[in-house]
Amino acid sequence: PGKQPTHPLQFDLMSLCRARSLSGRPEGPYRAVESADALVTQDFEGVDTLDKLFVHAVKRFGQASCLGTREVLSEEEEKQPNGKIFKKLVLGDYSWMTYEEVNQAVESFGSGLAALGQQPCNTIAIFCETRAEWMITAQACFRRNFPLVTLYATLGEDAVVYGLDQCGATHLITSTELLRTKLKVHKHVVYAGSDEVCRADYPQSLAMHSIQEVMELGTKPENLSKEYKRPTASDLAVVMYTSGSTGKPKGVKMQHSNLIAGMAGQCQRIPGLGSQDTYIAYLPLAHVLELTAEISCVSHGCRLGYSSPHTLTDQSSKIKSGGKGDCSVLKPTPHAAVPEIMDRICKNVNGKLREMSVIQRTLFKVGYNYKLQKVSQGADSPVCNKLFFKRVNLLLGGCVRLMLSGGAPLSASTQRFMNVCFCPVAVGYGLTETCGAGTISEFSDYSTGRVGAPLICSEIKLRDWPEGGYTSQDKPHPRGEILIGGPNVAMGYYGSEGEEENDNFWVDEAGQRWFCTGDVGEVHPDGCLQIVDRKKDLVKLQAGEYVSLGKIEAALKNSPLIDNICVYASSLPLNSVYCKLQRFLCLLLCGKMAKAFMFLCVSMYRLYINYILCVCVCVCGTVGKLERFEVPQKIRLSSEAWTPETGLVTDAFKLKRKELKNHYIKDIERLYGAK
Repeated sequence: PGKQPTHPLQFDLMSLCRARSLSGRPEGPYRAVESADALVTQDFEGVDTLDKLFVHAVKRFGQASCLGTREVLSEEEEKQPNGKIFKKLVLGDYSWMTYEEVNQAVESFGSGLAALGQQPCNTIAIFCETRAEWMITAQACFRRNFPLVTLYATLGEDAVVYGLDQCGATHLITSTELLRTKLKVHKHVVYAGSDEVCRADYPQSLAMHSIQEVMELGTKPENLSKEYKRPTASDLAVVMYTSGSTGKPKGVKMQHSNLIAGMAGQCQRIPGLGSQDTYIAYLPLAHVLELTAEISCVSHGCRLGYSSPHTLTDQSSKIKSGGKGDCSVLKPTPHAAVPEIMDRICKNVNGKLREMSVIQRTLFKVGYNYKLQKVSQGADSPVCNKLFFKRVNLLLGGCVRLMLSGGAPLSASTQRFMNVCFCPVAVGYGLTETCGAGTISEFSDYSTGRVGAPLICSEIKLRDWPEGGYTSQDKPHPRGEILIGGPNVAMGYYGSEGEEENDNFWVDEAGQRWFCTGDVGEVHPDGCLQIVDRKKDLVKLQAGEYVSLGKIEAALKNSPLIDNICVYASSLPLNSVYCKLQRFLCLLLCGKMAKAFMFLCVSMYRLYINYILCVCVCVCGTVGKLERFEVPQKIRLSSEAWTPETGLVTDAFKLKRKELKNHYIKDIERLYGAK
């Protein structure tokens, strides 16, 4: 509801210089004003490894709560209104381990892994859902100098097999749930979870151990007393496999120093992070956003309560009716989320609004527009918070004071909605190859579409891309391909040393590492970055015009009728594949055409398509300011949701264009062949 108002004070906020070009030239390099003289490499002096970072936290917060897990009391079947039966969980309270207790578990588990033959500097793989055992495993590996290979729990089996084969790990950490459905390889498999494992189902050559068994092995005096060498800052800490939008996954090599520098930059941009905070951990720990967020929280004394998307809120799919979701019980204060999660929250709130009376909806809209005006001026509205948004806030526990969005672009409408109804939202930009660090916007910056100034650990350059029409001489702001440099830049890809390093990673004459992101950005006068395009999405049409698929998709997502979209193009005219038509059907059913629904599905499909095409033309012209040749010519509608489980998007919900093309190839051929 409502458009973002403009106000003179908003322009004053944007005019404050947050970063500047060191060379004075529009292409940069740009650094945050706080680190103009030198980039930051550490958050705490002398703490240059992940092992030292955790030990430092244990010394400061020893008896405070550290990791929490919610007890599963029972699993019950619940019949839905449509007759289907779903399994639901009845959950208890969180039980907590103190920092000291986690430290003891880390020591025991690391000792047990060493007793099973895991050697320093040899990789060890983890293929597991986000849970406390994941973090304990990671800290044990950091301490013992076992480079940790991370794999997404929702990666396809072929991609997981590829990553495990490439890294050569002999020990695998997993869960009983994934063990049943995925891999039965390696010499040693260590599993987390309370489910029974039938060892007869696995080869005799495969040694199976529960995490508890490994910890008990590690506590034996003959194992616990053995000395070991701790890692140095230049040792390999993590090999993080990224799902990627094309091709096979790549393992990004991160040294301890890379991650330490990246988190130093991130923490500096997050105000007031400390022992009073509670963080809810539910995003994939194999994703750099969640891994660095959790380690950063632990290093500052926060407590981490583990959750999952299926139990996050009272309305989540696994929560029994009348039960409380994890947010309601934990009451988190900082909250990290990907845009997909925030979009779901907005839809949930808007769904509740539609159930209200006209008077209630009108009052909410008035309160929303009033607070939107206030936050655009850098102020708040306690009265509106109490009258209109208190109940909305309870969806996330009622105590969230700030949210950080990363992993994919956040739409302007969702960002404004979260700012008004919940709390300040900062938007971050970074990649696995930069340890998740690049830029983060200030929580006081309520402008949309921007991702903030460079962090104090990194700097940014713009490289001209004439084929795409982006140069540092563009007006009103310089534009170009984004290059990120700094101590947070990873060491390259595992197994491809010397092959692709020069194209993606390089070291300049001053000895600083750089990474070429493939994203296109523009730098505003205050030094803040805005992502405007993606270089790899460029397609050349038959007439020679270059078309950016990402640019078209970003414009079309402004339509309320479109949930997700993938634009496909070749040398022939553009076509589009759309996902989810529920919104349009809902609009029709809310009107006087409910009785004609079945007739519409069969006899009026062409009218339906034409309507969507008209919307596309309107959005492309008015919102996206696109050229005529950039407007999609034909569409294919799909009711199938694009989730990581389908393999059509990554865990960060970025499009996998190759997989989408293969999935819809018959439709694409039909569209191109149709007259």
